[in-house]
Amino acid sequence: MKDEDFIEHLFIANTHDTLLCFSSAGKVYWKKVYELPQGGRAARGKPIVNLLPLEDGEQINAILPVREFDADNYIFMVTASGTVKKTPLEAYSRPRANGIIAVDLKDDDQLVGVELTDGQSDIMLFNSSGKVIRFAETDVRSMGRVSRGVRGMRMPEGEKIISLIIANPEDGAILTATEFGFGKRTELDQYRVQGRGGSGIISIQTSERNGNVVGAVQVRAEHQIMLITDGGTLVRTPVKDVSLVGRNTQGVKLINLTKNEKLVGLERVLEEDDDSDSEADETDVLDSAEE
Repeated sequence: MKDEDFIEHLFIANTHDTLLCFSSAGKVYWKKVYELPQGGRAARGKPIVNLLPLEDGEQINAILPVREFDADNYIFMVTASGTVKKTPLEAYSRPRANGIIAVDLKDDDQLVGVELTDGQSDIMLFNSSGKVIRFAETDVRSMGRVSRGVRGMRMPEGEKIISLIIANPEDGAILTATEFGFGKRTELDQYRVQGRGGSGIISIQTSERNGNVVGAVQVRAEHQIMLITDGGTLVRTPVKDVSLVGRNTQGVKLINLTKNEKLVGLERVLEEDDDSDSEADETDVLDSAEE
């Protein structure tokens, strides 16, 4: 990999599985696994922008591997304005060469997060001012592919959703980071379930010292995270080194920033297993790296 690159997602997929690629413009593109360029473990791969007919400024925000488009699973989406939408997975079973609209976006709204769910999960939305709302997925009715969605979180003007998390008690605590390099971990059970469409509760205190929230991920102590700045700096740090504290706190310094430099991204990093060369029949290990 290049110095500024790292593995963000890694998953197993058979050659005839489908990759659903969701873009910031609210579109979804299809790609069969066998259509991807095949390479050895040390191969660099190709940028995904060269594999899909993306428009200028359009970026892929999420990739979901799908084996069967069954009726029991759903695609759950959230936009920057706080709109959420739940659509049956089977609604995306008919590929189109140039992609299709996955969610109807208003004005300059953008698709922020996409997850595959079972319809019975807890949804967590984190906004830029340090608020979070956790609500039952059943509060969002299933709707068609071309619909606009419903309000997931109410936000004042100037704020936006920055992260979508499908809460899982087995996946650890919530790690939140702010633009001036501060952050913390908080246990999942401190985020109570509320009704959909509210203003939420404090996830981390934002202030002149902290700045706005730039990311939230669910992590276990054995994980590592990658911190990304607008100056092109990437810092990798163990999760266990980040303080575990309550919701209504400011957190601690995660990264030392230079003057006028800001933190712009936070991602959980997946480890590569250099000792394993075994591969299942007709199975490829795919990775989606930060472009």
